[in-house]
Amino acid sequence: MKDLFPYVGEPVTVTKDMCDFNGHMNVNYIKKVFEQGWDFVNTDFGFNEDYFNEGFSSFTLEDNYRFKKEFLLDDKIFPKFRLLNVNEKLYHLVGALFDKEGIISAMYETVEGHVDMNLRKIAPMSQEKLSKVLAIKKEHDLAGPIPYEIRLNIRDL
Repeated sequence: MKDLFPYVGEPVTVTKDMCDFNGHMNVNYIKKVFEQGWDFVNTDFGFNEDYFNEGFSSFTLEDNYRFKKEFLLDDKIFPKFRLLNVNEKLYHLVGALFDKEGIISAMYETVEGHVDMNLRKIAPMSQEKLSKVLAIKKEHDLAGPIPYEIRLNIRDL
């Protein structure tokens, strides 16, 4: 199942400061691990500092987190991501945190809006940028369908 997520993040080991009073990894740290997905967006999509300086960025419109299994002190976490869908103004990114046995322990979905920073409004991507992101989606689609319920959706192109 890990192969369904083409972008591989950096493994993380749960430390004592990441754990809460319940003795498991606090949700805020889990969210931080999921933020590694932005590395993929920044490098592969080109939504980086140069793009921001051109007047564009993306804003989070909706997130969904699901936790199937807790992470405890010294557990190793393996994050993976993929682009699920894109249209001219939005993209839908999904991620999964795997345990050392390769079992999904947490899932994440986000819908992001492409923003014209001069207007501070959702705006279409340029045809060049959209083509680049669509090519990534097409490549990720080759990995096959994700075997869990997708809760967020965007309109197809």
